[in-house]
Amino acid sequence: MTLGDADRFELGTDGPTSILVGVDGSQTSLRAGAYAAGLARRQRAKLVVAYVGSVTTPGLLGAMAGGSVLAADDMLIDPVATELRREVELAARERGIDASFVATRGDPYTELRRLATEIRADAVVVGASTKAGHRLVGSLALRLVRAGQWPVTVVP
Repeated sequence: MTLGDADRFELGTDGPTSILVGVDGSQTSLRAGAYAAGLARRQRAKLVVAYVGSVTTPGLLGAMAGGSVLAADDMLIDPVATELRREVELAARERGIDASFVATRGDPYTELRRLATEIRADAVVVGASTKAGHRLVGSLALRLVRAGQWPVTVVP
């Protein structure tokens, strides 16, 4: 194929158009978010930043958050999600990225897989796990790779 074959090949459209990145506030997930944002900016792709909170009863969550639990979309969001949403919105404006933030609760693998399917993600980006036990039972990143549905980038 040559660059003259415009009817078969269009410059700038050979990369991902929709990128999902999972963030949880950890250092590796924040690096994954930065990497995904750069990729989205360079590819002019839609970036969806997903935070998956643990399933916790409202009373316990409220006590842990000092009573500062916010209700959004009929779901309780913890303070980490609130701060991450603010950071994503600010960074997207500053860098000219088409980005959105989604907060949900549940199993991170199940929720990221659901979101990736829902948004028709071309790529999934996650931070490497720092938990020693994941070497034995498998990390979130490994489970996403094994699903074999999208290219998965694991950021250290």
